[in-house]
Amino acid sequence: MLPAPTTPHALASPVASRSWWWPVVIFVLGAPLWLQIWEPAFFMAVNRWCAPVVAEFWTGLSLLGNGWGLLAVTAPLLVLAPRLMVAWLCAAPFAVLFARTGKFFIESPRPAAVLDPAQMRVVGELLHNVSMPSGHTLTAFAVASGIYYALTPVQRRRFGWLLWVLAAGAGLSRIAVAAHWPGDVAVGASLGILSGLLGHQLWSRLSERQFATGAWGLRLAAVLVALSVYHLVTEELDFPENHVYQQVLAVVAVLSLLAYARAAWRSMFKEK
Repeated sequence: MLPAPTTPHALASPVASRSWWWPVVIFVLGAPLWLQIWEPAFFMAVNRWCAPVVAEFWTGLSLLGNGWGLLAVTAPLLVLAPRLMVAWLCAAPFAVLFARTGKFFIESPRPAAVLDPAQMRVVGELLHNVSMPSGHTLTAFAVASGIYYALTPVQRRRFGWLLWVLAAGAGLSRIAVAAHWPGDVAVGASLGILSGLLGHQLWSRLSERQFATGAWGLRLAAVLVALSVYHLVTEELDFPENHVYQQVLAVVAVLSLLAYARAAWRSMFKEK
């Protein structure tokens, strides 16, 4: 058992031991879904329920599960709350590990490979393989939980609900566009929260210096944000409907990078 961290930010953002049960609870409650006991009826019901909403709404939410999109969405944290930016980046390696491992070992067909596409609403490309777990959902919940557990208890009560709503929206969008089964989403949410909790263990043991403007961790984050700008401008991320979102996020990321560069420049001269 690792000793409890004693860094100031860890003490300000404690994680109760019962929090580790949430991934287990979600996984167990989702058993009828990932065991396909309620499928395909449950998938069809959710997909049809989401169908009246315009496609751009769901594709925009789905962008919250795309790594490049998330880097741009959270880019302002480079200046406004560096410790939160570092927090979710600490969760990211676990999210990648869980997603890649699951898709490598589990050969699970997607809805379009089992059902007639004419019977459901499909947005974007027809996907057929490597369904379990939902990588977008896993990523969204990893980022949400990574940030959530880095907040103080008061901040969690005020703003934590928004993080979970957005992550859940990203998960629901994967069913709405017919990319995943509900079971894929449930497992993705479970593993995403676990990734955030594991990432918090790393984050809580970092020194306060790692959150300074000139710290190498933040510099690396800035480089990743710059790469996200390139991908947002030059590629189609998941859906053509996301073009406008991508342009807006690219502007947000560029402005955030400029603000970060200005802060880093000032910090460098202060040190001198």
